[in-house]
Amino acid sequence: MTTFVFPGQGSQKRGMGLELLARQHERVAQANALLGYSLAEVCQDERLDQTQYTQPVLFVLNALAWLERRERDGRDPARAMGHSLGEYNALFAAGAFDFATGVLLVRRRGELMAQASGGGMAAVVGLSVARIREVLAHEAVDSLDLANDNTPSQQVLSGPKEDLERVAPALRAAGANVVQLKVSAAFHSRYMRPAREAFAAFLREFTFAPLRFPVISNVEARPYEEARLPELLARQIDSPVRWTESVRHVLALGGQEFVEVGHGQVLTGLIKKIRQETPALPPPPPVAAREEARLRAESLGSRAFRDAYGVRFAYVAGSMYKGIASRELVVRMGRAGLLGFFGTGGVPLARIEEELKAIQAALRPGEAYGMNLLHSLDRPEREEQLVDLFLRRSVSNVEASAFVQLTPALVRYRVSGLRRLDDGRLQVPHRLIAKVSRPEVARVFMSPPPAEMLSALERAGRVSAEEARLARSLPMADDICVESDSGGHTDQGVASALLPAMMLLRDRMMAEHGYATRLRVGAAGGIGTPEAAAAAFVMGADFIVTGSINQCTVEAATSEPVKELLQTLDVQDVTCAPAGDMFELGARIQVVRKGLFFPARANRLYALYQQHDAWESLDAATRQQIQEKFFRRGFEEVWAETRQHYLKTDPGVVERAERNPKKKLALVFRWYFVHTSRLALSGSREQRTDYQIHCGPALGAFNQWVRGTPLESWRNRHVDEIAVKLMEATADGLERRFQAMRQGG
Repeated sequence: MTTFVFPGQGSQKRGMGLELLARQHERVAQANALLGYSLAEVCQDERLDQTQYTQPVLFVLNALAWLERRERDGRDPARAMGHSLGEYNALFAAGAFDFATGVLLVRRRGELMAQASGGGMAAVVGLSVARIREVLAHEAVDSLDLANDNTPSQQVLSGPKEDLERVAPALRAAGANVVQLKVSAAFHSRYMRPAREAFAAFLREFTFAPLRFPVISNVEARPYEEARLPELLARQIDSPVRWTESVRHVLALGGQEFVEVGHGQVLTGLIKKIRQETPALPPPPPVAAREEARLRAESLGSRAFRDAYGVRFAYVAGSMYKGIASRELVVRMGRAGLLGFFGTGGVPLARIEEELKAIQAALRPGEAYGMNLLHSLDRPEREEQLVDLFLRRSVSNVEASAFVQLTPALVRYRVSGLRRLDDGRLQVPHRLIAKVSRPEVARVFMSPPPAEMLSALERAGRVSAEEARLARSLPMADDICVESDSGGHTDQGVASALLPAMMLLRDRMMAEHGYATRLRVGAAGGIGTPEAAAAAFVMGADFIVTGSINQCTVEAATSEPVKELLQTLDVQDVTCAPAGDMFELGARIQVVRKGLFFPARANRLYALYQQHDAWESLDAATRQQIQEKFFRRGFEEVWAETRQHYLKTDPGVVERAERNPKKKLALVFRWYFVHTSRLALSGSREQRTDYQIHCGPALGAFNQWVRGTPLESWRNRHVDEIAVKLMEATADGLERRFQAMRQGG
């Protein structure tokens, strides 16, 4: 089988392609008109090495060479791939777009990349990726990205020029030949993000045709999924070119011949090196059988879940309180064809509305997003206000968390807008993903809304008679998320016990109520590695939800000092502490303990609250310790601040506290929990040891998994890319394991 490969920027040479341009007069005239300059002239002057000219020239020459070859041979290759810019030629050859569209795309790509400045690139020859990372770590340089993995021993680094120059001596001392490249910016790195975003907007103006044959993506080193073509073309600008992995993917198919189409033999040389440096592989099974059997990330979990939410994967980035699951996180997930939930817990209503409007403005119709609805035990009016907002702004997806029983607000959200269509189907405009950790709570969400609550809502005019009637045959939630040991509020359940039990309950509830659509059960808690995700899917999870791993990403709205700490965690670096929002009830949260005093101090405050009925009953030494070490201010000062807050939000709380000293003690102790969250969110350096950081052991496992890769640094972690990497690695790992099991290994 033949794979055509197309070279990219760096393969140009003064005087190249003139005969080819002369033979293809009509197409060249079309390209010249679109570009506004003569390709033949550019090929002969200094503009050929300027990105905004180089890219269109190479695309046109590669495209013309391909067209002549195809006209001569009359057949397509088995597949195609291109290096960076050359990928556009591979897609053109496969029929994704016509010649004129290709010229317009690469012209804009070249213009945007040429506008970037202030960075550079350096080729590093003679060292492996792992060895390069060791050198960078030793030199304490985390500002450089791997831009091109050309062969196992030839890499290209991208980033600030001063940092490239600073590490060059250390790389040479380790045995590398380091060559600073003549480029205007740090291509294929984080520093190209503005160009990527601008190009993504440009791509929205185009539609793309189905591919006649597979094209290997630089970004994923796997064949393109046609629906994701605009996404991957945009991501290619600031993502590494995974050339070694791409070639090895094709080699693994067996019997491969590579043919370079375009000027020179640069890629032919790289492929020869990759062949030489790739370990011998066992004979592969027949291609047709292997492609039919291969497990894909898109096939994990429930297809019904993916279809319901309009997403690529049965994967959700769950909410994190205080808006840590931020607008940026939700939008990034949505633009990648994935689902993320904004964390509304502890966020003022006015800001929630601002963030929701911004999310809706940033996403196109059909791109998924959701909002969290956190149960407000003490303030039911907040739930009502949030539901009013969600209904007013037509929010279709809500993540319901911390509910132990249903509330009128939650039921109203679920049933509003229910109607029977002409074809007899029930239209349900509002979906719930209910996060639960106990079977008795899951049962509530698997049941229809309580009849008495529906009747009360109908009498109050909050739902119509028709909505109340239709709701009696509808489960409260389409999706039940079984939350095991996790960050934040947790019952520290064991997934291997909880998930099967919830699935058995689901089956009984389906039989009892005779629902027309199968209830879906997903898994959350402890998912930070492919192995953990695989375990959930093998147990039968319809979808998975991640949390802790996402707060150590660029998009998470916590502080840089917190992220710097989070990226160093191991699985043992978390523990449990009282939950500030349910302090009196003794609810527990899981938090970071590495280098922090918060867990011990929070537990100490709760123990004192249990033992004492008033601040004055604490001994003098304890009161002094709390004021000087914990609060860093006096009891009365904390109470004054707390009192002012509740006078604005709920004056009845102040009245009750001033009559009940134990209530006052609880409110002052709860201030510490609010304060420590603010310290973490703001990144206070002075009180770093008091950070309250909700986190589960999944992040420690994730950190172990990505050690020695670009994702070791939080600055390279993007929530959508983590989702893709995790799901693809899960599919690959399951495929390998199933193969080994079939072979008795």
